[in-house]
This record gives sequence, structure tokens and C-alpha cells, in this order.
Amino acid sequence: MTIYDFKVKDAKGSEISLEEYRNKVLLVVNTATGCGFTPQYEGLEKLYREYREQGFEILDFPCNQFGHQAPGTNEEIQEFCQLNYQTSFKTFAKIDVNGENASSLYRFLKQEKGGVMGSAIKWNFTKFLVDQQGNVVDRFPPQKTPEELRPAIEALLKK
Repeated sequence: MTIYDFKVKDAKGSEISLEEYRNKVLLVVNTATGCGFTPQYEGLEKLYREYREQGFEILDFPCNQFGHQAPGTNEEIQEFCQLNYQTSFKTFAKIDVNGENASSLYRFLKQEKGGVMGSAIKWNFTKFLVDQQGNVVDRFPPQKTPEELRPAIEALLKK
């Protein structure tokens, strides 16, 4: 099983097959608009603009499970990100990453790469790096800034 076996909903509610991202390096991130890590959107956008032409994509999944820091509708969240951080990468529909309502994608990601204290996502801006074959190759905590991911992304893009 790879990430390409999953379907998710975009911010408008349309179903998207992750098969569309085959042969790309992916950074999958659960985000929030009212979090102390929210300024990481700026760094994520810089990475996206720098590497997208080389086959890099960011998949943004807003999550309201941590301190209710992603209030608002999918459209409001997308608008906030575009207005405040000029994001141009794909924002998907708000999801749960933990618990009985966790998205199947996040269940898979956590199964593939557990965290330091178990597989549960501890906070927003946890990042999963996926190679061109759809394999989850690394997991980064919220404190790890987008800039710090540069070497890992570059290594995968060179494969």
C-alpha cells in the first residue's frame, strides 16, 4: 500500500485521488490558522515555490483537533492562507488526524512513520515526507521548520 491508494476531499468537497501526485515528492502537513506554528505557512510556501518545478508538492490538511486552532469553513481557511501567506499549494478539506474519525490517509501515515512518543499526531504542523513511489520516508515534528526540511527534500528530488 502507498499514499496513491487514498482519496481525499479538496477544500470544495470534491474527491481527489492521490494517484494524481504519482512521481512527485510530497510533504503532507496537518495545519491550523490560529496556531503558534501558523507562520510556518510562509516557509512552506517558499519550499513549494523553490521545488515545485522539480516535482515537489505540499498537501495541506487543516485540522481543528488541537486547541480548536483551525476554526472556520474550508473556504475561510483557504482564503486566510492565501491572503496572509500567499499560499499557492493545495489546501484540502479539514480533517481529523487522531481518534475514531481520523482520516484513512492519516491512519496510514501514522502507521508508516510513528512519532517519538507513539504514532499519534501531537500537534498541528506535523510533517510527513513521501517519495516519488508513494512511500512515507520521514516524519517531522511541528518544531522542525520548513527550512530545516530542505536537505531531505533535495535528496529525494535527486533520486
